[in-house]
Amino acid sequence: MNPMKIAMLSFHHNNGGAAIACGRLVKALRENGHEVHWIVQEGGISKEYDSLGNTFFQKIGNYIRFVAERLYFLPFEKNKSIRFLFNPGIFGQNLSHHPSIQSADIIHLHFTNFGFLSIQNIQQLLALGKPVFWTLHDMWAFTGGCHHSGTCENYQSQCGFCEEFIKKPAKNDLSNQLWQKKLKAFKAPNLQVITCSNWLKQRAQKSSILKNHNISAIPNTLDSHQIFVPNPKEKAKKALDLNTDLPLLLFVAVRPNAIKKGFKQFIEAIKILESQTNFQIGIVGNVIDKSVFESIKTKIHFFGHISELEKMAMIYQAADTYITTSLEENLPNTIMEAMACGTPCVGFEIGGIPEMIDHQKNGYVAKAFDTADFAHGILETIKNKESWGKLARVKVEEQYAEKIIVQKHLEVYQNALNNEV
Repeated sequence: MNPMKIAMLSFHHNNGGAAIACGRLVKALRENGHEVHWIVQEGGISKEYDSLGNTFFQKIGNYIRFVAERLYFLPFEKNKSIRFLFNPGIFGQNLSHHPSIQSADIIHLHFTNFGFLSIQNIQQLLALGKPVFWTLHDMWAFTGGCHHSGTCENYQSQCGFCEEFIKKPAKNDLSNQLWQKKLKAFKAPNLQVITCSNWLKQRAQKSSILKNHNISAIPNTLDSHQIFVPNPKEKAKKALDLNTDLPLLLFVAVRPNAIKKGFKQFIEAIKILESQTNFQIGIVGNVIDKSVFESIKTKIHFFGHISELEKMAMIYQAADTYITTSLEENLPNTIMEAMACGTPCVGFEIGGIPEMIDHQKNGYVAKAFDTADFAHGILETIKNKESWGKLARVKVEEQYAEKIIVQKHLEVYQNALNNEV
């Protein structure tokens, strides 16, 4: 296979799961001899990517578009708790004339919101006639603006009457207007869709916007040979100055006490567990107000935000189990990272989590939002941590290794080039 020129686009280079997943794919493709130009809106000067936010005026422009997106939605939003769970996609920048886009064989989009690419900007890229791939990390591409629809299935026919996000739901509300825009903008036959999970693929296939496009389910990848590798847990705990006699439960999130991360369920499960066994908790992420954890008697280690992958891997290695109480998820990088380090995981039966965790084989899948079952799952996982941890590592090697995921991407890229419209 001849080397390809690929233009990869994402809002950020390392902030958030989608950005991290994109960066890992960029690295893996480059190591396989392909020329990847990574274009991001947010990021400093780097040889790894081309940031559109280096100069003073670029930064001002990025900020204005970000604020404009929020202000546009403000009159319609149901309440401030959902402010960043719905994006209009009205403001962005036209990158169709960018040199890396012009010279690319393949254009590959990832997370495009927050004023990076608007619906119209994506349509402009499609108008170039090149194969345009779009890896979906949530449902935004085929909804009227929400990133996760919950139990709503309007996206399968026509968005509107959006009771979850819109202040005054109606047939022609903002969600319907944005759905209409996407229906027209994303109909180009050169749009190819990739989802990180089969769960999201099935939803995209049922959507009125994307149902006529080719949709492939290809998981994210990670460095499972040099960074995210198993290590004796006692050794890792000692290195982190943790109690080696108590099991460590690990919880990771950018904002751990965010509603969608299931913070309420996390607290409930921990309280149930406290009456049954002794343990310690590790939390990675920005915790602004630690007082929200006051009801927990168990010792909590606040690691804060971790940017060094080696240290993050060590924390996974130290954990006896990784837990995620997220209420909405696609294919969490954190579960994949923990499994690669030989740490079994516990999560709810939502999104792509059941595709990653094989119930009672390499972890535990609790009934959705059932905190008693979740607490039971933690106990089971601690009890079987060695055998389940080994099988978790095996699954990563067999399904998420870089060489496997790169090959799957190259296959769909090549198929698109062979059938280029």
